[in-house]
Amino acid sequence: MKSVTVAAVQLTSGVDSVHNVEHAIALVNEAADRGASYIQVPEHFNYLGPSKGFSDVAEPIPGPTTERMADVASARRVTLHLGSLLETSPTEGKFYNTSVVINDTGHIVATYRKIHLFDVDVPGAIVQRESDVIAPGRELVMVNVADVRLGLSVCFDIRFPEMYRELARSGADVLAIPAAFNAVTGQAHWEILIRSRAIENHAFVVAAAQVGTTDQGIATFGHSLIVDPWGEILAESTSRGPDVITAVLDLHEVTKRRQQIAVMDYRRPDLYNEAVHIVEG
Repeated sequence: MKSVTVAAVQLTSGVDSVHNVEHAIALVNEAADRGASYIQVPEHFNYLGPSKGFSDVAEPIPGPTTERMADVASARRVTLHLGSLLETSPTEGKFYNTSVVINDTGHIVATYRKIHLFDVDVPGAIVQRESDVIAPGRELVMVNVADVRLGLSVCFDIRFPEMYRELARSGADVLAIPAAFNAVTGQAHWEILIRSRAIENHAFVVAAAQVGTTDQGIATFGHSLIVDPWGEILAESTSRGPDVITAVLDLHEVTKRRQQIAVMDYRRPDLYNEAVHIVEG
């Protein structure tokens, strides 16, 4: 194992997909200039807007957007993680929210379709049903790339710790959580959830986020983070706009922390699927 320099690119995307892609490329180039060999951009990096526009921007994978970004990855010799984009699906009126990892030769090496969909009803704050237009994925994905074992996830997945435990048990030493996290719940929960996923799995977390409010009123929290396996913040964005943060990950730290507190070894899976013994007090 060795050290690797990673970057999280924070964006303020909107409905102009051409502009969004070109702006993302500019910041990817900035991250590469700063020495990053793994660069992550947020969820919905090329389109963040109303669902009525999904059919105009959804595309197959590979497709025009991934091909454009693959050219960037190969030209800069970096691994590029497209946090997510809208992928066409066989279900009429529905799409996949898909994360794509492109290696430093410009080849797609992994795709992950978001499993947990953002269906929430917080009175007075937010009501949204992502499942009305997004079809859920059905597979956990880890990929060995850029000298890391990368566990893939997207945004709302962060609230399901059992998913990250399975990724860690499969060997993931870096957990990817690109997001367009809601501004209201982000203020309350974003940082603590990111750090919790790092601590409980003794893994690095890279979380590139959308920030700001679109013209259509979609408000995202930002505060992109890179966190180490002890829960310490290595880099964070305090910008209210686009940004690039970088950190050097010493991958030996994962092994060190997992040996110090061997939670993987102390699990009791033989009990977890048993019925809970409920005692009436």
